[in-house]
Amino acid sequence: MHISEASNISGSVSEFILLGFPCRREIQILLSVVFSLIYLLTLLGNTAIICAVWSSRKLHTPMYILLANFSFLEICYVSSDVPKMLANIISQTKSISYAGCLLQFYFFFSMCAAEGYFLSAMSFDRFLAICRPLHYPTIMTYQLCARLVVFCWAGGFLSILMPAVLMSRVPFCGPNVIDHFFCDLGPLLALSCAPVPKTTLTCATVSSLIIFITFLYILGSYTFVLRAVLRVPAGSGRNKAFSTCASHFLVVSLFYGSVMVMYVSPGSRSHPGTQKFVTLFYCMATPFFNPLIYSLRNKDMKDALKKVLCASQISKNTEE
Repeated sequence: MHISEASNISGSVSEFILLGFPCRREIQILLSVVFSLIYLLTLLGNTAIICAVWSSRKLHTPMYILLANFSFLEICYVSSDVPKMLANIISQTKSISYAGCLLQFYFFFSMCAAEGYFLSAMSFDRFLAICRPLHYPTIMTYQLCARLVVFCWAGGFLSILMPAVLMSRVPFCGPNVIDHFFCDLGPLLALSCAPVPKTTLTCATVSSLIIFITFLYILGSYTFVLRAVLRVPAGSGRNKAFSTCASHFLVVSLFYGSVMVMYVSPGSRSHPGTQKFVTLFYCMATPFFNPLIYSLRNKDMKDALKKVLCASQISKNTEE
């Protein structure tokens, strides 16, 4: 494996080396197979949710429109770093260009921020549906839903724009070895030739604000939702509301639990092994489990998925 500490004309490194998972070749091949399978299932699961929402008129409601966009986000999110990770596992060079590293940093954290915004929008939708049911149709219109979708996507990319610009100005003179499987914030800043307090402070402030503001908003929304659900007499309506909100909150717990351990817990960055494991969890595990959580706990979604599968099977039989 070639580790380049040479500088280009401007005096900065032209590529980085992503160590990934240094272990025996046999284990690397096994990891490649396992991660490829998880990645493929993640793509299939989230695509199935998008197709189910698209094909079923019953699911053309704000809740499922947000869910379909969230599933598409998960596809983009997991695709921002996993394909390069899989390529590097079986590669001997394990390199990524300087521009590719910065783009990976920007897209990954933009998707991460957008995920927080989408989870907040989904909690807002459930708050209105359960705590303000009579006003829900007049408040949560398709126009408002479309604005929320645009805000979540645009907000994710705009929120990380300043940190990305500052990261592009960080001097990297060498070494260029990143003990990680993607261009994460901490390992990149550790390779800086000179102290960059402004960049470090800005990145920490932006990430903390996004994490805590969205998490506290979601927590507050579901607190009101839980209180409203507990006031409803026991029955199918209460069970359905509780099941839907439980699915949403389980996804929230998986995402924010791993993100906070990674970027908020003191000392988490000082152990590369722990850092890789936790990052791998919220990079791959949460997008993988989300379709299962939403589809298995939602009767309408299960019915729509069955129709999609039946339609695809009929189409296949017709072609044969």
